[in-house]
Amino acid sequence: MSISQETKKRFRTIGHGLKPVVTIAGKGLSDGVQAELERALEDHELIKVKLAIEDRDERKEVVAELCSVTGAELVQTIGKVVLIFRAARKPKVSTSNIR
Repeated sequence: MSISQETKKRFRTIGHGLKPVVTIAGKGLSDGVQAELERALEDHELIKVKLAIEDRDERKEVVAELCSVTGAELVQTIGKVVLIFRAARKPKVSTSNIR
């Protein structure tokens, strides 16, 4: 599922005011981090993730793995923060960042 450039632009605007809800450090995508990502994506759909990883290439690999494992789509990367989106199976209007 690929989102359009117009939608990405709208999501970047929304994402500007969001705070990172998950931080991924040196251990990468552990089971606990994956569970938290799943919960956050199901609740909010559009989330920021902070990468506490110094090496740029390693960050790119983690972002690719993150999107692959969660089924989310990368909206934007700025430094050590990424904005990802995945539509919820049962969207909750009260917690979704896009509805």
